[in-house]
Amino acid sequence: MAMRNGPILLILIASICLNPCLPQAAPANAARELLIEKHFLNLPVKNHAPKHRVKLLVDGQIAREFEIELAEREPDFWVFLDLAPFQGKRATIEVDQLATDSSALSAVEQSDQIKGAGDLYHEALRPQFHFSSRRGWNNDPNGLVYDHGEYHLFYQHNPYGWDWGNMHWGHAVSTDLLHWQELPIALYPHQFGDWAFSGSALVDRANTAGFQTGHEAPLVAAYTSTGRGECITFSNDRGRTWTEFSGNPVVRHEGRDPRLLWHGPSKRWVMAVYDELDRKRWIAFYTSPDLKQWTFESRIEGLFECPDFFELPVDGRSARKLWVLTAASSEYLLGTFDGHQFTPQTPKLPGHRGNGFYAAQTYSDIPASDGRRIQIGWGQIATPGMPFNQMMTFPCELTLRSTAEGPRLCFQPVKELKRLHAARHAWSRLNLAPATNALAGIQGDLFDLRLQFTAGHIGTVRLIIRGVPVIYDAAKQELVCHDRHNQLSPVNGKLRLQVLVDRTSLEIFGNDGLLYMPMAGNFTPDDHSLAFTVTDATVRFDSLEVNELKSIWPPRYDVRSASGPKARD
Repeated sequence: MAMRNGPILLILIASICLNPCLPQAAPANAARELLIEKHFLNLPVKNHAPKHRVKLLVDGQIAREFEIELAEREPDFWVFLDLAPFQGKRATIEVDQLATDSSALSAVEQSDQIKGAGDLYHEALRPQFHFSSRRGWNNDPNGLVYDHGEYHLFYQHNPYGWDWGNMHWGHAVSTDLLHWQELPIALYPHQFGDWAFSGSALVDRANTAGFQTGHEAPLVAAYTSTGRGECITFSNDRGRTWTEFSGNPVVRHEGRDPRLLWHGPSKRWVMAVYDELDRKRWIAFYTSPDLKQWTFESRIEGLFECPDFFELPVDGRSARKLWVLTAASSEYLLGTFDGHQFTPQTPKLPGHRGNGFYAAQTYSDIPASDGRRIQIGWGQIATPGMPFNQMMTFPCELTLRSTAEGPRLCFQPVKELKRLHAARHAWSRLNLAPATNALAGIQGDLFDLRLQFTAGHIGTVRLIIRGVPVIYDAAKQELVCHDRHNQLSPVNGKLRLQVLVDRTSLEIFGNDGLLYMPMAGNFTPDDHSLAFTVTDATVRFDSLEVNELKSIWPPRYDVRSASGPKARD
């Protein structure tokens, strides 16, 4: 039959009995041949439908293989497979166990547009200043690296469904940590069932691995191949395409999530990686001169998944630095590292105190002239009814600050946030009486809220955001949001709060990031109001500031674009 996406021949791979006495919808393997002429292969998805295994064969070889909940009738949404590498070739799509009367395979179509993308980036639950993928699922941030003016954000990605599965490395870049351009998938699974799990990336400036082919230092990434072990891959075109090291895997063990870094004093590469041994959880350390040959050095018990490992000055003083070893929960240890072994100087300390944060990673190779340690985490916030699921937390600068209990990790939104500020409502030396709403009449979905006051025995301070209370109890010195109750004591008598509000999330920062609470919003859908009240007594606020925020996305998405909106200054 002829269709607008090129000549297609529908064939059945399995032999099917056509006796009318037998059921005509018996499951069989089905296939369709096509000439690849367009940029995308659009596939219809129905959440919770039976999963089918799909193969795209090009020149007789499996080029892509994945599971998908194919829609038999009206889809919940459409996903896409990038056909750009296969232009002009003949291909076959094979689907296993598909009913013979199914319309799912015939609905699959080639196009130069992402089907259903008319409201892309402006869907009802789309975060407006946090990154989320165009389609499908995302979880852990991977391979955060700065190179040639671009912040690379790779991430765990299921391009073909709303839930976890089919783990690839998605890819986006930004020039300002705000506006993101989603690029084609960076790492595909080695084969079906051998998924591309989490890892890290950096710039091999001295070309220690010998991977460089041009004038620029290559990007090198390490990731967990679930069927092989820890693997190395490299790019000579600023992360757009990747080549596997022929000697993979470079480390075999029971574990995952390699974190690469350069240790200057020992002039060696270090890999910190989650390790399972003797039914215990560890972070293991390996070293290498060339990113190819790795030697086991040591391990430390008690942290789980997705390690990150970096050095920070205490109170900004370069003469006193400590190494930070953290893992997926964001719990961390502070200590020293000699290139072989990490020696903790603290017990395990809590990191974030919210309910929507996991598997964070910090950027490698940020220039010394900048000097910041910038972190992005997985925002564990579901978006039911949307063609995408989950998001990334807002980029934060990490610092170590002295406290009465010792140095502690602090989280603060990166300074670039101010570029998103729009209308500003501000008060100084505000005396707020009980039952008075200081923010009456201000409505919206996107805010940067900031306040400072002298804390005493003043009852409670209540900030109500779209129906969700954020409450500070002065007597208990406790900050409460949803199910999280966290201690927050005044610093020099003052208490400071900052709250970032997006369509599905709250990120709360207490006392300049000594307390960090990333939260699922769970807002009242039709309530866009703000309220700010106190109880028991009039409270004097040094400052109260409400900044409305602009979306990071363009007004309308160009559905003809292969890569989405461009990163912009």
